[in-house]
Amino acid sequence: MLVSPSLARLAPRPLRGAMRLLETLGHGALTEFPLRSGRRADILSIGMKGEVWIVEVKSGVPDFRADHKWRDYLEWCDRFFFAVGPGFPQEILPPEAGLIVSDEYEAVMLREPDVSPIAASRRKSLTLRFALLAARRLSGRDDPIFAV
Repeated sequence: MLVSPSLARLAPRPLRGAMRLLETLGHGALTEFPLRSGRRADILSIGMKGEVWIVEVKSGVPDFRADHKWRDYLEWCDRFFFAVGPGFPQEILPPEAGLIVSDEYEAVMLREPDVSPIAASRRKSLTLRFALLAARRLSGRDDPIFAV
């Protein structure tokens, strides 16, 4: 099914707004970040003090209900968030996760999760992989053969 450009613009885009929020908070953020566990984080960000956040973007209720893997991300970040569109029923989201409500242009953090610091060795590994992946994407070498 083809979607007209005018209809596509009306759809909430929680990923873009969440990225903008993270950047406003002083984070560098990458989308589709591959973790050593085999999972791929929708957004992984690193803050000015080295804190690692993962944001799982949910496009709607069916997407959330089909997702049974979100807890697998907890061991890979200091803070975990869901980013959802403005019309998403927030009461179905787990209370221990942070909550970002966003659209294509902006976002607001409605709930911060508890901090659960990751081990220093994992933080170092993620930070180095983040830098390598960012450099490869910037140089146009985002090729799976060069996976970090």
